[in-house]
Amino acid sequence: MLVLKYGQNTSQPGEDALIPGGSAQPSDDDGASTRLHARAKTAGAPAHALAQRLNKTIVLVGLMGAGKSCVGKRLAACLGLPFVDADREIEAAAGCSISDYFAVHGETTFRDGERRVIQRLLGNPVHVLATGGGAFMDPSTRALVKDKAVSVWLKADLDQLLKRIGRRNDRPLLQNVDPRAKLAELIELRYPVYADADLTVESADGPPDVTVQRVLRAIETDLSRTAKP
Repeated sequence: MLVLKYGQNTSQPGEDALIPGGSAQPSDDDGASTRLHARAKTAGAPAHALAQRLNKTIVLVGLMGAGKSCVGKRLAACLGLPFVDADREIEAAAGCSISDYFAVHGETTFRDGERRVIQRLLGNPVHVLATGGGAFMDPSTRALVKDKAVSVWLKADLDQLLKRIGRRNDRPLLQNVDPRAKLAELIELRYPVYADADLTVESADGPPDVTVQRVLRAIETDLSRTAKP
């Protein structure tokens, strides 16, 4: 599929899985559901009409701090679709935090469980799915996403990522390291792979709704392009 890029000049707002089963249900772990649904009303009929044209789940990929969960919740509300955070699903399946799982079992075991959880989630009805930063790096997970979903890379620069991840200290890959150096290393390693996503959208350095509108425009353009005979 053609890779489309958005954001440079668009500033307007606009398992055996770990545990089998589960379903794509709206997430409300930050208590913001009411606000999100109120905001979604401003998107009006166009976003809901767009959702009716979707036949695949929207999967958000990108580095930690790119805004996948924050944007994903708002995007799902605009489209009238469920939102699922793969990391929260993994934690529920494992019965512990991702940081603890990493510490006890290591990254290789974590990625294997992550892939099984994502495979299960992609078997659910169309929804918006936010994935962890390393999920798309796994070749099997990447192939699964490309086959069963529309992948959207939320691309952010180093300074944006640093500003955002500074609000949390539970990132397994940033424990006991210099965050700037580690993120720079991850950018060099992962961005060429993220570029294989179906759509690339610049993550706005501003209100999340700006990025949401960019994603909506990218999806609309992609659907219109693929619908042409």
